[in-house]
Amino acid sequence: MAETTFFIPSLNLFGAGCLSGAADHAKAKGFRRALIVTDMGMYKLGAAEKVASLLTERGVSSAIFPGAQPNPTVKNVEDGLALLRQEECDVVISLGGGSAHDCAKGIALTATNGGSIKDYEGVDKSPKPQLPLIAINTTAGTASEMTRFCIITDEDRHVKMAIVDRHTTPILSVNDPVLMLGKPAPLTAATGMDALTHAIEAYVSIAATPITDACALKAVSIISNNLRDAVADGQNLAAREAMSYAGFMAGMAFNNASLGYVHAMAHQLGGFYDLPHGVCNAILLPHVQRYNAQVAATRLKDVGHALGVDTTGMSDEKGADACIHAIQRLSTDIGIPASLTELGMKDEDVPILATNALKDACGFTNPKQATQAEIEAIFRAAA
Repeated sequence: MAETTFFIPSLNLFGAGCLSGAADHAKAKGFRRALIVTDMGMYKLGAAEKVASLLTERGVSSAIFPGAQPNPTVKNVEDGLALLRQEECDVVISLGGGSAHDCAKGIALTATNGGSIKDYEGVDKSPKPQLPLIAINTTAGTASEMTRFCIITDEDRHVKMAIVDRHTTPILSVNDPVLMLGKPAPLTAATGMDALTHAIEAYVSIAATPITDACALKAVSIISNNLRDAVADGQNLAAREAMSYAGFMAGMAFNNASLGYVHAMAHQLGGFYDLPHGVCNAILLPHVQRYNAQVAATRLKDVGHALGVDTTGMSDEKGADACIHAIQRLSTDIGIPASLTELGMKDEDVPILATNALKDACGFTNPKQATQAEIEAIFRAAA
């Protein structure tokens, strides 16, 4: 086996009530003033003020930036950076889901490296570590609280930039399921399917290792057993906690085995139409895996077993087909739209979407390399 590297934050907190540990950590590290990066929804709920209060109790002051959009933009990063410099903050704390974390990563990275976040599109483009980042998670899916991935929308080009950089890894991740209670069913469904996509793409990746395999399959199993319950009852603490672990383990898998065409294609839809990332992933996932089954049927059969399918006696091909049907059943059960057309994708946009997806996929590790025509065909199959 080739030499591999495993990336993960140095400290990770889990369980009901662990939020206070983030404030304890900020104090222990000697930080003076934090920039709390969140979205307007979390801000209106008072969650950012709660974090600010916990910090104040420990002698750490803070400023709040509620400007992270659902698909954070270059401007969001620039506005947050301006506030960070104005307030002379020495640590960034992200509060929310992937959008808040990614926006915070962009702010923290440019704070120490200078320039524009556009300068760091690609793999390991930054020369210096970012400003310390503490990531407090409120959804179970993106895993951005613990990864080296940062996705920022370039408004000028209408594309999502993938910034894959070891320097964007937070120093601390916090997964307190209490913060996840009451999240709307559509958001729970979308983030849960994002986590499932992470796990499956990591498992079929050509960069998979025994460690990422173990994380990916366990994540798939937990999601299969808990996502429906989390969507059906927003106050189900046990299901929320289980999904927080599943999202994190899926993150451990893809943070090190990378991703594939599902994400490369979903990024284009999000950047072009400003669509929810998890929903795009969920719709594309079975179609891309049908393409991958040409070379990864054995692995998809394993995924099917983790999804609860009895694959005993099945050939690899039938096991892969059963896996794909299980993915589609789960999506249907939790209310994911059936097609990209329902989200507003236009057929005339497919060629440019495919072109950009292939460019984005250069840093990913899909098991079968696709042509422009094949990516266009997958988009149209999902339409």
